[in-house]
Amino acid sequence: MKRKGVGFSLPVAVVILVIGFIYFSTVFTFIDRWFSLTSSPGIANAAAFTALALMCVYSYSIAVFRDPGRVPISYMPDVEDQQSPVHEIKRKGGDLRYCQKCSHFKPPRAHHCRVCKRCVLRMDHHCIWINNCVGHTNYKVFFVFVVYAVTACVYSLVLLVGSLTVESQDEDEEMGSYLRTIYVVSSFVLISLSIALGVLLVWHIYLSLQNKTTIEYHEGVRAMWLAEKGGQVYKHPYDIGAYENLTLILGPNVLSWLCPTSRHIGSGLRFRTAFDSVPVSSESKP
Repeated sequence: MKRKGVGFSLPVAVVILVIGFIYFSTVFTFIDRWFSLTSSPGIANAAAFTALALMCVYSYSIAVFRDPGRVPISYMPDVEDQQSPVHEIKRKGGDLRYCQKCSHFKPPRAHHCRVCKRCVLRMDHHCIWINNCVGHTNYKVFFVFVVYAVTACVYSLVLLVGSLTVESQDEDEEMGSYLRTIYVVSSFVLISLSIALGVLLVWHIYLSLQNKTTIEYHEGVRAMWLAEKGGQVYKHPYDIGAYENLTLILGPNVLSWLCPTSRHIGSGLRFRTAFDSVPVSSESKP
């Protein structure tokens, strides 16, 4: 589902420009200088990097334009449902979670986004770099984009270093100055992005292995502290095991984990928990 009201965003424009700069500098400078684009290794590397860049652009565009998940207007929690043992409540008062701004109940793991001005299913965070929330329906494509982006940055950095080992004798002074600028800017951009995106990827791998969102992680820190204070042990209710957690987020087929598809995610209104003896039937595709 595409989201409504997609407007211009400066951060999104910056991301597109950076992707374009990295692609053209990698293919037409690093690969061309190291292997030559007319050689077999040059063509192979150019084709591989182009495919990687296309997957980056495709997954990024889906993350930007796909609606992260809307709470149905008709949603009403069923507290008597025997198959749903977990009902999230307010910290104060113990009532079922109700959004005063949206005027409806919140499903489990849903939160109100102050930027999008609505509740988002299984909200992780609002990301300015995609001008969108990362939520139930676009979390996987966001994760996949980060994987491809990290891979592309590291790949480009390797090609950059490799191309520096080649000395060209027929470059004039003007061309040499141009290349120095490309290499300096590219080095700064690639090293910065490799570190930043690498940390982000490790963070979301950690969250995915425990089936947590960024919001739930911070809420879990408080819940753990309160549990320890009361002499109890806190366990994240949606953590059903590392591999099972990954299959819920990335899909049951390992071969499709890096494909930006999300047909397996279900409605986003109910989720399997550690208290379920069998998978919740409504978690399958509605």
